[in-house]
Amino acid sequence: MLSREELTNIISGLVPGAEFPEGKQLLEVIVPAESYFSLAEKLKSDPKIAFNYLITQTAVDFQTYMTVVCHLESTEFRHMVVLKANLTDRENPAIDSLTALYPAAEYFEREIFDLFGIRFNNHPNLKRLFLEDDYGYPLRKDFRDEINIIER
Repeated sequence: MLSREELTNIISGLVPGAEFPEGKQLLEVIVPAESYFSLAEKLKSDPKIAFNYLITQTAVDFQTYMTVVCHLESTEFRHMVVLKANLTDRENPAIDSLTALYPAAEYFEREIFDLFGIRFNNHPNLKRLFLEDDYGYPLRKDFRDEINIIER
């Protein structure tokens, strides 16, 4: 297993401008949305780090921007990384899908689309998973449902 510092150095070389927040339990890397897929692809294909397992993928709404978050693990080396990308366009949030790299991303991304309205470019079947097509996105901070009296 590589140390946190070794992983940070390798990832820094893969994506210039990547940010590594301090004081986190797991190694986190924040990249621009346009670098999200390419970094995930490099993390998976680089034999020195081999992040071959997508543990989970979700999103967070911070009112002024949204963040897509995924946890990746190397089953060979037993190290983990939290990959994050910030989306500033709240009207049409979009990011590249990871389904081509990690088939398990298909349902994670459908859930994120359903609850946050984030579109995943090149997703094979992006449609709502739980809710009606016209319901809105209930995990957004600005969500309102006047009929059921739900406010966030």
